[in-house]
Amino acid sequence: MPFKSLALSLAILFILQGCSQENKQEASLQISHEDFLVLDAHLDTPIILDRPGFDISSRHDPMHDYAQIDLPRMREGGLDGGFWVIYTPQGDLTPQGYEDALAHAWHRNSVIDKMLIDHADNFMPATTADDAAAIVAQGKHVVYKSIENAYPLGLDVMRLDAFYEAGVRMVGLVHMTNNQFADSSTDPDGLKWNGLSPLGKDLIRRANALGMIIDMSHAHDLALAQAIDLSTTPIILSHSGAGHLYEHPRNVGDALLLDLAASGGVMHINSLSAYLKDLETDPARRPALSALFKQLQENPLKTEAEAEAFLEARRAIDKKYPPDFATFDDVMRHIYHAHALMGAAHIGIGLDWDGGGGVDGLQDITGLPKITQAMREAGLSDEDIAALWSGNLLRVLRLVEASRALSHEMP
Repeated sequence: MPFKSLALSLAILFILQGCSQENKQEASLQISHEDFLVLDAHLDTPIILDRPGFDISSRHDPMHDYAQIDLPRMREGGLDGGFWVIYTPQGDLTPQGYEDALAHAWHRNSVIDKMLIDHADNFMPATTADDAAAIVAQGKHVVYKSIENAYPLGLDVMRLDAFYEAGVRMVGLVHMTNNQFADSSTDPDGLKWNGLSPLGKDLIRRANALGMIIDMSHAHDLALAQAIDLSTTPIILSHSGAGHLYEHPRNVGDALLLDLAASGGVMHINSLSAYLKDLETDPARRPALSALFKQLQENPLKTEAEAEAFLEARRAIDKKYPPDFATFDDVMRHIYHAHALMGAAHIGIGLDWDGGGGVDGLQDITGLPKITQAMREAGLSDEDIAALWSGNLLRVLRLVEASRALSHEMP
């Protein structure tokens, strides 16, 4: 049995046995960061996998080639895997827009599948909650799939079925602007649906029936509140933050977080600096980056030379308009606040790697052991830490699996 498999088994045994305080102290000494089952709810790395010449088996530099996850650093940081994201930028709400978005989403799905084939010795697909520990026991990394932005489904929620068959087990309704399903927390034009659209409600019902986790990160508070009331399974926020600590539209206030917790849901803390604090950056930086990424969206990279030209252009922007970052302590403040407010059963980690996440002291996954150490120093128990790193996420996945089983039993 691989060492981590043995250590993980021991860790789970200590956590589940309800041992005495003396044994808990002994377990605390034995369980290291590497022994926890460490999953992230939102890995945007498929965006990077699509870059010509990128090799996930080689080590990369997050500040030079803007890649935060690869196999060497997964091993160093103890990241066992998580939900790998099929992200589609928001486009026009038109038949052509939907058609183009659907093709994009299936392409991104194929990028994940290609990684699984090309690196079968290191990655395995996961579709059930029990898969995670079984994959780690084989010394491999866990690949669940999720959708960020349901826009590619167009006006037909039954298209979600094909993605379920392809292994997708989480669906996020909306991204940076309103779509056909829900209002976004950051749409500059304000509300379109006053929360969920009728089609968005149908999508939640379909996800419940299929056995998919519903992710309401990016959604407007009204949409989140309605989703909590409507869904028959708990909602998650795959990469969000506490509005009490920083009033950004992407963050969620205490009252709504308490409703989320009461319904069994989970908020996974993100590390995107702009959602954690006011930043001191040149106002010209954002439009420069937006123009670069718009160009990328319109003209996807096809060759390694084009990829290097894109990276050079981004480095030039960083040099001319240096980024400002929040800090590791800012991330921990959100973790501690959510823990105190919602309880250990309702928090997780979704640091938005390769999607904008990263702060001073935590620029890539090699810094993950620092989170475990900080939580220990703050007095969190091994049980709490295990729940945050994967237990809560897998609990919700088990509940949606049960929901699917129940719906298929009904006449």
